[in-house]
Amino acid sequence: MTENQSVPSGRPSRRSVLQLLGAGAVVPALSSLAACSSGSSGGPSNAAKGTGAAGASSGQLTLVYMGDATQQTAFNQLFAAFNKVHPEIKIKANGIAAGDWGTFANTVSTQIAGGKIPDIVDIATEGQQLFASKGLLEPLDDYIKKDKAVTDPFYAGIDPHLKEWTVKYGSPDGKTYYIPGGYNTMVMYCNNAVFAKAGVAMPNPNWTWDEFEAAAKQIKAKTGAYMCGLGYGFPFGDIMPWLLTNGASTMDADWKKATFNSPAAIESATFVRNLLAAGYSPKPGGAFDADSEFKKGKLAIIGAGRWSTLDMRNLKMVDDVTIVNWPTKTGNGSPVGWDGWPIMKASKKKDMAWTFLKWMMSKDAGEFYATIGGTNVPALTAVAESSAFTNNAPKGSTLLAKAVSYGTPIPSPAKGAQVQTAVTTAWQAALTGTSSVKAALDKANAQIQALL
Repeated sequence: MTENQSVPSGRPSRRSVLQLLGAGAVVPALSSLAACSSGSSGGPSNAAKGTGAAGASSGQLTLVYMGDATQQTAFNQLFAAFNKVHPEIKIKANGIAAGDWGTFANTVSTQIAGGKIPDIVDIATEGQQLFASKGLLEPLDDYIKKDKAVTDPFYAGIDPHLKEWTVKYGSPDGKTYYIPGGYNTMVMYCNNAVFAKAGVAMPNPNWTWDEFEAAAKQIKAKTGAYMCGLGYGFPFGDIMPWLLTNGASTMDADWKKATFNSPAAIESATFVRNLLAAGYSPKPGGAFDADSEFKKGKLAIIGAGRWSTLDMRNLKMVDDVTIVNWPTKTGNGSPVGWDGWPIMKASKKKDMAWTFLKWMMSKDAGEFYATIGGTNVPALTAVAESSAFTNNAPKGSTLLAKAVSYGTPIPSPAKGAQVQTAVTTAWQAALTGTSSVKAALDKANAQIQALL
């Protein structure tokens, strides 16, 4: 995954779906898809019964996901591993190197509008509520009940938040539309050499904002290196960690009330603004290459999720990096975003698609993906704490999994695209000084509330 280049941190835009299914040009396609149901309410679908076209047990499945060249390599290895277990099923996967989830969403919606309907789409948190509300997805409850020998151990083995959040935020009617997959949280990847050169001790995993600022000051004075990239392009990585570690957020837990102008949120934005003004970050909007500068020792920290472990491997820096939690003001906090694996209602190969989803729930699949360098934290806790996940990964990698216990789902209401625009525009105005922090967040909060 590649971040929008206007963001100095160079990190991926975690789950910033913009207008998937919302654009007027896509509506006709959605209407026709919503009518293509192979089942009926009140009983098992044809797919669950194993009848009709949906009951096909062999052939080719089409699957769409977002991934750049590095991630496509990992996914292709994953699909090859599945095919070894199920040689009767071939995966025709389309990895879209969109760079961000908004572009991915537009690409997929265009394909759907043109009648190119996949059997499975890997849907991020931001798109799950919207997808489900449009009637595009097949309810999975009958499948789950039918294969309790698989599904019961899976749900017992994942953090309970994942199941709870998938139901709360991904179902408009109480039915199950997604199998939760891997997730991401935000941590900081620290360049050991930069800290050592500046004479700054490696941070405690639970360090504070004050300690972060003091380290930034000393690193800047002793080495000339930037502390980290501070941006405003994407809420997941640029904004939410600073809010959540101060007990703030853009809205409440039900995504019904805007809270972006709370005193704690204003304090968070002011703190980040001051860090930027002090020169501890390159200016947002430039062409700063975070990975390259990190390798050169000109950047002390990269804020990211699990995906950055792949970058550390490519840079041959795995042993030169230590992961710590995001620094805190009032307590630990991190946004959480997770993959949801649904079956499209219009698919004629639902049984085959369920076979793939069942395999994805297995420990073998989780360990395989973690080993080859998956870009998220495996859903199964036992895998996330195993050597499959921690080998060839920076020290402190288990903090990524622990963060889900105190994490907050990235707010993703139905009008998430417009909400994101309001949030990022206000954060940009606050950081760059085109508006006072309070005025910027007050304006955005009113806009957000009108959209909820």
